[in-house]
Amino acid sequence: MTNTDHTPLAEPVSPREIPDAAIAMIDAEGTVVGWTQAAQQLVGYSAGEVVGRSAAHVLPTPEDALSASAFAEQCRAQGGWSGTVTVRHRDGHGIKMTLRISLLWGQDAGTRWLVSVTDIGTLSSGATNGPVRESLLAHAPIGILVHDLQLRCTWVNDAMEHQVGVPRDQWFERRLKDLFPGFEAEALEAVMRQVLESGTTMVHEYRAWPPADRGRAHVFAASFFCLQDADGQTVGVCSMSADVTGNRRARERLAILSQASTRIGSTLDVMRTGQELADLAVPLLADYAVVDLAESVQFGEEPSTWIGTTNGRPPVMRRAGLASIRPGVPESPWARKETVTVPPASPYAAVLRTGTSHLEPVLDTSATPWIDHDPVRAQKIHENGMHSFMVVPIRARQCVLGVALFVRTEEPMPFQEDDLLLAEELVTRAALCLDNARQYARERTAALALQRDLLPHRLAGGAAVEAASRYVPADIDHGVGGDWFDVIALSGARVALVVGDVVGHGIKAAASMGRLRTAVRTLADMDLPPHELLAHLDDTVRRLSEEDADDPDRLPAVVGATCLYAVYDPVTRRCTMARAGHPPPAIIDPQGQITFPDLPTGVPLGLGLGLVPFESVELELPEGSLLAFYTDGLVETRDDDIDVGLRRLGTVLAQPGPSLEDLCSRVIETLPAQAPADDVTLLLARTRALEPAQVATWDLPNDLSAVRTARHLAARQLNEWGLEHLVTTVELIVSELVTNAIRHCDGPSRLRLIQHQVLTCEVSDTNTSHPRPRHPRTLDEYGRGLYLVAQLSRRWGSRSATDGKVVWAEQDLPSKPLRCDALPTGRPTAAAGCHSS
Repeated sequence: MTNTDHTPLAEPVSPREIPDAAIAMIDAEGTVVGWTQAAQQLVGYSAGEVVGRSAAHVLPTPEDALSASAFAEQCRAQGGWSGTVTVRHRDGHGIKMTLRISLLWGQDAGTRWLVSVTDIGTLSSGATNGPVRESLLAHAPIGILVHDLQLRCTWVNDAMEHQVGVPRDQWFERRLKDLFPGFEAEALEAVMRQVLESGTTMVHEYRAWPPADRGRAHVFAASFFCLQDADGQTVGVCSMSADVTGNRRARERLAILSQASTRIGSTLDVMRTGQELADLAVPLLADYAVVDLAESVQFGEEPSTWIGTTNGRPPVMRRAGLASIRPGVPESPWARKETVTVPPASPYAAVLRTGTSHLEPVLDTSATPWIDHDPVRAQKIHENGMHSFMVVPIRARQCVLGVALFVRTEEPMPFQEDDLLLAEELVTRAALCLDNARQYARERTAALALQRDLLPHRLAGGAAVEAASRYVPADIDHGVGGDWFDVIALSGARVALVVGDVVGHGIKAAASMGRLRTAVRTLADMDLPPHELLAHLDDTVRRLSEEDADDPDRLPAVVGATCLYAVYDPVTRRCTMARAGHPPPAIIDPQGQITFPDLPTGVPLGLGLGLVPFESVELELPEGSLLAFYTDGLVETRDDDIDVGLRRLGTVLAQPGPSLEDLCSRVIETLPAQAPADDVTLLLARTRALEPAQVATWDLPNDLSAVRTARHLAARQLNEWGLEHLVTTVELIVSELVTNAIRHCDGPSRLRLIQHQVLTCEVSDTNTSHPRPRHPRTLDEYGRGLYLVAQLSRRWGSRSATDGKVVWAEQDLPSKPLRCDALPTGRPTAAAGCHSS
């Protein structure tokens, strides 16, 4: 149909680029016949890698591949499909996307499919156009045309026929200016020529008067994409047009998404965040809004994945947010912060159970049975004229934290699908803030619990040591003082042993002890040598003292402390230790001989003598050696000097036979009958050693060919250990770590596997620089290795070594004990290009 009176088809709006949509064209057999640069940027495949191949190579994930044919039949029956899918990126990871498949018609009833995908991750970018608008239009009819290089139409869909009123058989082999003579047809063809020449994706908005609705102007948004063949050559241009008439108000409301980042989440209070969401929604989206959270959320606890009935009782929520266009919020039977019950058969309960939003454009109370069983809500619905509502789950990290309810009372227009999409976007942003606030509340609760439990109640020495402890406060009336001890698991089956003493007693000393214990654990996680750890701890103590001194209303929390820190390695049976003004440890060998090693004393922490370095001493200990760490309250009394106390301690520790718990009790029993003048702390640790069969070590040459050899060696060793299920994961980790070692250092590297409570994979090299995770861009070739290691490991990290560094990663082992006695003895056999050590 032509525009016979030559009325201009549209008033143009300037074009702009939109990089967020990817387009592919598929023939009736499911083969990709057209590709775009946007598609390549999104999923990583070039046109040459995709065109001519089955669409199943990219679109479905491996588990969906078997159902691809059934899905194609469904698309044919329904004339297309739209929804959320996971698309495979070229590097193997999945990308969650919105996907739309549209059926195209050609001459002689030929058919093809046009696939449009948009990365869901971009929907929270804060943009008020482009991606968000695409999501809101996901269910709107979209007219599609495909033009050849001469801009003649070759493919068209049914929606375009309905939009323009031109039968599809009249489109083929004709240009737009042939169908619609006028200025805008020329302008649209100019845009298409620009797309063909530049290869970029463009969008053009315009107003038009389609023949099907001659008397009313329509607003269309048309996107143009350049299609490429297998050689990357341009073969045509595709246009997708959506009638966005009436959506201008919706577009204006999208501006609130940009406000959400500043108006929601201003504090780390979950209740306040819920109120901010309600305040933002009214009146921009709803006349009345409610935010209800699970009871556990405000205490920092994580609710179950879906919230349902408990023991037959409906779930109980807490009203966190409440807003209305009417003063006093008369629509709500419950005030803010009150508990709210959820009727089991209501849409609220269904949303909590399923995690899926509910839209009821027209609320018909006569056809809604659950209202009959909830007279309180029914009365409010009738009194306030509630006629349309939406219930949206508040989800974070696969957990439902609560629900948001949006209601219209005075606004006559009912909620539509685009309103629901907008509400879900708002709630998604609020959910991130709520989850952050919930985690903060949880951490705060944990911190308060830590203050009540200042000292550890259970010592886990892992495969390195067996540990036991005792603590006797000097001042029973005022509680704990400033002594502390800890046993900290380190990488490579190693363990850190620490004991310290903060000057003073009472709540100030206890609080300071808690701060220092936390600091030591933090520094221990950095795998620092003992002397470096004490140097950092000294800086921490001095900094805390200076901060407290700046506050005239606050007593100094830390005025000095002593500390002894040691690291024991059960593989080498070597113990490295350093002290800061603390008494030396007692070491009792398996024959009962006791020694007090001559360690450099070091200065106490926080005395401002940072120029005096701490020194570490390394000792080799026989398996079964006993280490005794203690504070001066154990060996110093009012009547005797420290030498008497050390002899008394050594006499008890040298006694054979008793368990560590009994030995601790015997040591405490030797104290004078009167209350000690100072806190008494004792930490005992009996060393263990790993069997040779639990450790496998290989030296690797500085050649990329060693990566394959390392994978083979690791896989063979895991099979010998009966850990076949870890082979694939460990091979990937070994490949990444060894590759990094070879790329970033000039000397040889070493691979070591340690089987203890966990499986540890270590790669050491001569480079002293520690790896840092990167955030690679889409087209970057490198930078994802450490991210992959982090995803595959229970934890990973690096530590300094004498001649370089060690990068390590851990894997969980089966709960069933491994039979180390059945493992082969000795070291693994060397492979070509490597030698064992």
